[in-house]
Amino acid sequence: MVIIEFSPLSGFVMTSRSRMLLENRTIVKKIEVKDNVVYIYLEKLNDESQTFILQLEQVIQVKNLKPASIKIYDYYQPGGLQISCYSGVGS
Repeated sequence: MVIIEFSPLSGFVMTSRSRMLLENRTIVKKIEVKDNVVYIYLEKLNDESQTFILQLEQVIQVKNLKPASIKIYDYYQPGGLQISCYSGVGS
């Protein structure tokens, strides 16, 4: 099992529509949100490319946003952690 751990930028939350679209994908086993951190549990990954699009909604105006992170790791071996940072907000 693979986990995608996503921390939205300050003042943003994942939309319910985005959650629904993710839950309808066969590779997604479950989604949890704890303390504004989104955990997406995937059944497994292979060498086929996967794209996940998350729609965010700004609920609080925050100035000077700092980069946030997306962590991807194996549930059974979290030591092989892959971390990516993002800072921009799309349209």
